Amino acid sequence: MSANETRQNMIASLGTMVQLRSTEVDRLQADLASQEATRTRYQNNLARLAALAEGSGASGSLARGNALALALNCGAYKQNVLAMADAHRVDLQLHEANMAVAQRKLSEAWTRRELLGKVLEQKQELVARDQERALRKREDDIATQSWMAGRAA
Repeated sequence: MSANETRQNMIASLGTMVQLRSTEVDRLQADLASQEATRTRYQNNLARLAALAEGSGASGSLARGNALALALNCGAYKQNVLAMADAHRVDLQLHEANMAVAQRKLSEAWTRRELLGKVLEQKQELVARDQERALRKREDDIATQSWMAGRAA
């Protein structure tokens, strides 16, 4: 196998690796976008739960009569809504921590892809320079042979 073939194989391998890294970056970006949508849903749910808790009113301000039962029911409802909101906040915090990890993985994958891309560009430029040099040498050899043939005649 010639040096040129070896270089071409190396460039092809690097190109494949860059493509794989690009695919990994695309996958991680899609995953992060999905996680962002989930975070937005958590935030919207928390806003709705806060509105439900506020909308239920004060449990102690109910009218007389069945007031005790209504106050207990309203208090239990509000307590359950607030407990659910607390659970959602904890879930949101855990989700945001996972998003931070996913963002770091995306950043690392992007960096790896960029570095491989730079190496690929350098190798391609090296091969292009070598090919240009070989072409100029061939042209110089042809010109020299032509000049020598013209002198001999």
